[in-house]
Amino acid sequence: MDFDPLTPRFYARPMTDKSLSDDIAERVRASFAQQAAMQSIGASIVRLAAGEVELTMPYRAELTQQHGFLHAGIVTTLADSACGYAALSLMPLGSDVLSVEFKVNLLRPAAGQRFRAVGSVLKSGRTLMVTRGDVWATQDDQEVLIATMLATMIRK
Repeated sequence: MDFDPLTPRFYARPMTDKSLSDDIAERVRASFAQQAAMQSIGASIVRLAAGEVELTMPYRAELTQQHGFLHAGIVTTLADSACGYAALSLMPLGSDVLSVEFKVNLLRPAAGQRFRAVGSVLKSGRTLMVTRGDVWATQDDQEVLIATMLATMIRK
């Protein structure tokens, strides 16, 4: 088998079933539902665990750049929300999070029928959390890693 460093099997840490209290899960889902940006791009939560969130969204022509690829700003928005909600899932009730810094590497053009972002907490602190977000594009049953983000979230 050839090694391709951009395939999900080498970059994605498998999501484990980490229990999440019903109160925290409801808070995360309620916050996500209030985000007009997520509604605008058609994103939804498909998996939620303690410190991990998976979002998906369909391809939409109105969210593309001049070459027909999903715009880098939309890819970044999806990754940022995945990271933020992963962090929020570990925060105590009554807390919220804000992004304070992130770096995005756009690895391939965002071409696909569906996009998936997985956010996970790498380091959890009382005030700051370091997170990672990976975004994949699916086209013709092939999934490729198109972007990765390293982000810092602050407790609000």
